[in-house]
Amino acid sequence: MRDAVAPEPLPLWPFTGREDELRLVRRSSAGARRGLVVTGPPGRGKTRLVTEAVRGTDCARVAGIPQAHRMPFAAFAPLLPESVTLHRAVRLLSGVRTLLVDDAHLLDDSSAALVHQLAVRSDTRLLIVVTDGAPVPAAVSRLWTGELLPRLPLGPLPREETARLVTVGAGRAPEPLTVNRLHRLAGGDLRLLRELLGALRGHEDLTPVPGTDEWAWRGPVPLTPAVREHTAHLLTRTDPGERETLDRLAFAEPLPVELDGPTGPEHPMDPADRPAGPAPLDLAALERLEDDGLVHVDDRGAVRLAHPLHGPVLRAAAGGLRARRLARAPEEYGPALDAEATALTALIGQADVRTVPAPVGDWLVAEGVPVPAGYAALRARYARLRGEVREAAAWAREGLRTTASARSGPAEAEAEAEAEAEAEAGFGAGAGFGAAAEARAELALAEAQSPALASVRYPAHAPHDPYDAVRLGAPERAAGRLTGVFAAHADALTHADGPALDRAAGELERRGFLLFSAEAYAQAAAAHRDPAATRTARTRAVALARRCQGARTPALAALALGELTARQQQIVTLAATGLSNRQIAERLTLSIRTVGNHLYSAYTRLGASDRTALPRLTDPRPTGPRPAEFQEKQSA
Repeated sequence: MRDAVAPEPLPLWPFTGREDELRLVRRSSAGARRGLVVTGPPGRGKTRLVTEAVRGTDCARVAGIPQAHRMPFAAFAPLLPESVTLHRAVRLLSGVRTLLVDDAHLLDDSSAALVHQLAVRSDTRLLIVVTDGAPVPAAVSRLWTGELLPRLPLGPLPREETARLVTVGAGRAPEPLTVNRLHRLAGGDLRLLRELLGALRGHEDLTPVPGTDEWAWRGPVPLTPAVREHTAHLLTRTDPGERETLDRLAFAEPLPVELDGPTGPEHPMDPADRPAGPAPLDLAALERLEDDGLVHVDDRGAVRLAHPLHGPVLRAAAGGLRARRLARAPEEYGPALDAEATALTALIGQADVRTVPAPVGDWLVAEGVPVPAGYAALRARYARLRGEVREAAAWAREGLRTTASARSGPAEAEAEAEAEAEAEAGFGAGAGFGAAAEARAELALAEAQSPALASVRYPAHAPHDPYDAVRLGAPERAAGRLTGVFAAHADALTHADGPALDRAAGELERRGFLLFSAEAYAQAAAAHRDPAATRTARTRAVALARRCQGARTPALAALALGELTARQQQIVTLAATGLSNRQIAERLTLSIRTVGNHLYSAYTRLGASDRTALPRLTDPRPTGPRPAEFQEKQSA
């Protein structure tokens, strides 16, 4: 019998996504500052942050010890003699330049008093780490409530940095919908994220994404020990009404709350009086679950599970018979998806894409349930407007996958005919074929702005949208055809008004159009005459562009070119015309190796994979129809 092969350990994750916090912690332990208290939920990366901050410095380190509350100075045992008074301990440690106290919520009373006295009486700089939600000794909590030390609450790691960690842990890049899923499930807990990723390595639910080097995760959440521990308060509910309510929500959320319905077993409803359809939720059970923070009821009376991890865990833990009883058929999710599509369309109409009110579509895709092509195309468009170009491509591929799956049924021609007849029926199967063209168009637009397919030029039809003409640097094509912030952007660009472009960019950012905002800031950087204003606009453009999944557009290309050295710009411009490295070297009297090195550095800054992308990145002019042709097509 062959011995089981142990899985390879996950590689050490890089420190990422905490640059601002890292600078703050380092400043707090230097100069005249007295130190800092770092707080946050378990698994947030607090210890890694402070450890990185003191790396290479002369820093003493201690940590609170569980179950050691009755042992005086237990945490400081490595630094103090066996028997010591508080007064002497303060004197012995006053010469320590920097002291890092990890898990300070676990300190025994003597150690907590020592830390407090060091903060009051010595020149020792203190870095204190405390976990939110845990009982904290009063002497420790007084450090920040008494304003002895400032407190830094550590927020969750941004989604972009989560993607980097997952790529390192898996050894290759995940597709955006998988990143979103892992980010939601972990909820900022990096230990849980690492546990999930470890359980997925080599899992059969991981599949390659056709046409890319990425992988996707579809299917149930693995019930690892860490996942069960994280959701023990959920899985151990013993009240039958509460557990039934939780399971029903897991398989069919959101569900309406009927305030006039039954309030528990003490007020049963006569079966003859019960309306057709699913039984109403147990209101008494809901109230208890809401009090415990397990469910959330929105302003419209719809109830959902409070944490994204809860639904997948409950579904994975349900037995086969229970799952068959509670699960909806795929077509039964139509009304929920229609409601989400209506909400998304309304937000697009209001020019406000800050939120994504579409959890049902998210978890259907996550678990491998095909979603209608029309819905997927709308999600692709919404993601693209938010600047999430890789996510837009992923949603478009989901829609095309659904269409391809449907084609395996009836003959293609027959199905296409049915699609024409059913195009007005919403997001049904027939309408899916009609929506395939929308999904293909969204895929083309997303890929054209992604460095993953750098050889794709910006689509020729893109300037047919008046605002795309503004983004491509031709605001005259959109004259009188835009409203609101988009019209303000066009007018500011027409007049090369740097401050007005800054204002338009700020409003676009506030409304969630991050890529459009980055482009407007890039245009402002070129329009400003004040060098300080130029630097500010450029910095803001770069920061926003980094949040747009590597998007590359003509406006951002001009921004990126501005970051190249003069020699790099010269070589890139020549390479974009089609000259080889040897021809460039001969023209500039350089070695071929020098040209290659400059191009490699430029590719990194431009987000290009090779020289095939350079014509698109170095030519900010629209590649679509000329103005006369554009106007003719618009009036047709």
